[in-house]
Amino acid sequence: MAASNVKLAFFSSLLLFSLINPSQSLSSHNIYLERQASILVSVRQSFESYDPSFDSWNVSNYSLLCSWTGIQCDDKNRSVVAIDISNSNISGTLSPAITELRSLVNLSLQGNSFSDGFPREIHRLTRLQFLNISNNLFSGQLDWEFSQLKELQVLDGYNNNLNGTLPLGVTQLAKLKHLDFGGNYFQGTIPPSYGSMQQLNYLSLKGNDLRGLIPGELGNLTNLEQLYLGYYNEFDGGIPPEFGKLINLVHLDLANCSLRGLIPPDLGNLNKLDTLFLQTNELTGPIPPELGNLSSIKSLDLSNNALTGDIPLEFSGLHRLTLLNLFLNKLHGQIPHFIAELPELEVLKLWHNNFTGVIPAKLGENGRLIELDLSTNKLTGLVPKSLCLGKKLQILILRINFLFGPLPDDLGHCDTLRRVRLGQNYLTGSIPSGFLYLPELSLMELQNNYLSEQVPQQTGKIPSKLEQMNLADNHLSGPLPASIGNFSNLQMLLLSGNRFTGEIPPQIGQLKNVLTLDMSRNNLSGNIPSEIGDCPTLTYLDLSQNQLSGPIPVHITQIHILNYLNISWNHLNQSLPKEIGSMKSLTSADFSHNNFSGSIPEFGQYSFFNSTSFIGNPQLCGSYLNPCNYSSMSPLQLHDQNSSRSQVHGKFKLLFALGLLVCSLVFAALAIIKTRKIRRNSNSWKLTAFQKLGFGYEDILECIKENNIIGRGGAGTVYRGLMASGEPVAVKKLLGISKGSSHDNGLSAEVQTLGQIRHRNIVRLLAFCSNKESNLLVYEYMPNGSLGEVLHGKRGGFLKWDTRLKIAIEAAKGLCYLHHDCSPLIIHRDVKSNNILLNSDFEAHVADFGLAKFLRDTGTSECMSAIAGSYGYIAPGTPFAYVFKIT
Repeated sequence: MAASNVKLAFFSSLLLFSLINPSQSLSSHNIYLERQASILVSVRQSFESYDPSFDSWNVSNYSLLCSWTGIQCDDKNRSVVAIDISNSNISGTLSPAITELRSLVNLSLQGNSFSDGFPREIHRLTRLQFLNISNNLFSGQLDWEFSQLKELQVLDGYNNNLNGTLPLGVTQLAKLKHLDFGGNYFQGTIPPSYGSMQQLNYLSLKGNDLRGLIPGELGNLTNLEQLYLGYYNEFDGGIPPEFGKLINLVHLDLANCSLRGLIPPDLGNLNKLDTLFLQTNELTGPIPPELGNLSSIKSLDLSNNALTGDIPLEFSGLHRLTLLNLFLNKLHGQIPHFIAELPELEVLKLWHNNFTGVIPAKLGENGRLIELDLSTNKLTGLVPKSLCLGKKLQILILRINFLFGPLPDDLGHCDTLRRVRLGQNYLTGSIPSGFLYLPELSLMELQNNYLSEQVPQQTGKIPSKLEQMNLADNHLSGPLPASIGNFSNLQMLLLSGNRFTGEIPPQIGQLKNVLTLDMSRNNLSGNIPSEIGDCPTLTYLDLSQNQLSGPIPVHITQIHILNYLNISWNHLNQSLPKEIGSMKSLTSADFSHNNFSGSIPEFGQYSFFNSTSFIGNPQLCGSYLNPCNYSSMSPLQLHDQNSSRSQVHGKFKLLFALGLLVCSLVFAALAIIKTRKIRRNSNSWKLTAFQKLGFGYEDILECIKENNIIGRGGAGTVYRGLMASGEPVAVKKLLGISKGSSHDNGLSAEVQTLGQIRHRNIVRLLAFCSNKESNLLVYEYMPNGSLGEVLHGKRGGFLKWDTRLKIAIEAAKGLCYLHHDCSPLIIHRDVKSNNILLNSDFEAHVADFGLAKFLRDTGTSECMSAIAGSYGYIAPGTPFAYVFKIT
């Protein structure tokens, strides 16, 4: 009581002093504001960059401290209680000076680029209740004195570079309700003591490097509403049955964290749960019927596991379910009819299972269906008519089943559809009117069915978003509609293997974005329309196995990036346009089995096409299969074929014979001279070895034979050779170098690069052989050829996924060596599957450095080619997805 009286007297005196001396009180207030302003300016000085609005943080402006950007004061405008500088484009470090603001209650730093460690002195802010440092670059361990932060309720450290083990000190925060350590690099196990924080309602540890078992003690967090433990963590064991005690849980996410075993039936006790994500684990066994008790569930994802059995009948009670993902499992049986009667269902994905029977006839009648994917099952029967009843369906994928019958006419009016994949079924009948011309459609696949009749004509012109259309291998007939030219965004058009007749419509030239055009194996007739040359982005054109006639339109050579041309097995005639030889992008062409005549041009790209590209043209000569014969006939043959010339005067015959004799002698003399020159040149071959060799240049020259050719490329021809020692090699004969040319077709780049590289995943250059006329590169031989040949050839389907992954990793290792460990550093600039070679064990080797760029120590670069990358080539979404630059 005495102590209380003393305090009361003190504060009464202080109040009386303030009333008597108001100026003194105001001065004290200003000093306190100025001190806080100085602290904030000190904090700002550690920022490397920031939003210009933070220029208001200036000591000279301290009197307006409480109106500074991101600053909030208490009711008396005396003390800073909150700092919210989130999403302010700040980089740099956070100064420990911020912990001098002892009145701070709220500190929000999320969405910036703060780096280095977070100040350990944070424990000085004993009043702190809310701390959000998420989405920054803070690193190091959280070795704070958590015991001092007794008021802390929210601690959000999501998406930083924090590491070490999960801090145990957080268990001392008695008022903590929200804890997020997700998206960091924490290691070790989840401490069982985390199960003692019973006041928590939010816990996220997802996206770390955690291992071990998920502690069952987490089941004691009965106030928990949201729990996230998946993504990049790799736990041992399975889902703790104790999670069935989390009766207040609303969101449970255990996706992608290597969980094994059965799904605990105890999870059926979580009647408040609206989201359950268990996808991408190794869960086995049947789906527990008890999950049918999750009366509040809206999103259920059990996909990409090894679950077996049927869809439980108890799921019929999940009336609030909007998303059901069960794809990539081993489920079987029929799709229950009650699935179609779930009133809120919007997304249903059951693909890649073993479901049989028919698709529920009433599916879509709830009017809410948005996405449906039932592909790669064994479903039969008809496509339901009500799928787009609510006019909301966006994705329809039913490919690789046994569906039959016609497509519902209503699909032609489903304006919301974006992706349709119905290929590889047994569908019959015609394509519904309007189906190909839906306004939002970007992908249409109907290939490998039995669809018939004509492709519908578009009545009006509505802007189309269609990018890919595949109608291949059906029974479609009649002429192609002129409205095909309305697909202005089309990139891929596949019409092969049908019964189309008539001429190719000239409107095909309106497809300004098309990359691939395949109309092979039809009955198309007439001329090839010259308008095809108006498709500037076309890289692949196949018109083979039709009834086309007339000449090849020269206008086709205006397609500057055409890479593949196949017009074989038609009735095309006249001569081959010499202009095709100037199409440097054209690496593969087939003119076989037509009625072409004349000689094959012998320059440019024609010299790279395989001789089989010209067979089946009796009147065409020039390939080694049908060489042109320009030699003169003998006088005797001439006399036998035309007896009317027997009256020619004898002296003219004599002169002719003498002239022929002189020509023969000159020819013989020239042949002898050339032979001697070749012998002299053969002695001038220079062999540069990059390792100890068991062969000489004579052995290398023996490999240069037509029947040894194993490939042709933009820089030369590749031969397979067998050395005397039994060692197989690959010899690349480079194109000749024109006098005065500044380019050497990749010679300098390949020799300089490969001659000094020694890496397991880089193709090894054994030797370089050259004279004044030829240049030969000798490589180690790769028996399995290129990755492109393996993937796209007949063996592609048998290349196992683990082998594909191994190849991708090995190729990446080779590229990593080039980019980081070489001296000088090297950018390949033409990475594609054809430049990844495979040895007998399918080990990947990066090859073909004809376009390499060296990065010098000075930071400058030396370009070895004017253009980087292959014509018409776009890197796919694989480890070879590199951006090709024009330099």
